[in-house]
Amino acid sequence: MNVAELSVLAEARWPEPDDRDPPQLPGYVLSSFSPLVAEAADRCLRRFHGEPPLTPNACGTTAMIVVTASGDAVSANHVARTVDAGGRIGPLFFFQSVPNSVAGHVAARWGLAGPVVCLCPIGDPMSEGLSAAALLIEDGDADAALVVLVEQSGVDGERSSAAAVLVSGGSKQ
Repeated sequence: MNVAELSVLAEARWPEPDDRDPPQLPGYVLSSFSPLVAEAADRCLRRFHGEPPLTPNACGTTAMIVVTASGDAVSANHVARTVDAGGRIGPLFFFQSVPNSVAGHVAARWGLAGPVVCLCPIGDPMSEGLSAAALLIEDGDADAALVVLVEQSGVDGERSSAAAVLVSGGSKQ
């Protein structure tokens, strides 16, 4: 299956026009990375499915794919500075130091039963995320896929952002 054969079921992003501060996510500290993934994913899934959790029949097998070129740079920098200074790292940083933790959080919250995948793109992030979705659907590992792109700002005045798209392999469900 190629990307052109995917059907877009819903889309969402953060920030949207009325958004001010990045959302909070219990259990994740300091960094906006995981909260942005969860918020974009929640918005996208709500637009198609309503409120969580879903019954297995409601979503079939839905994969969760997180795509990020830089990962959680804020947490990584905090850990590096703390270690360099001889300090102790809080235990939550071990949990949130990999993107899989928030992908698993979203999958568990919504009852998504498909694969959880995290990618670091070398080309166009959305294209690579959708290509992974198409492959998982074609191979029968998933009926649908939620692809979430997330990047933290690295420049003053630039906002961190996340975009989510829910796709399936056929006509809109």
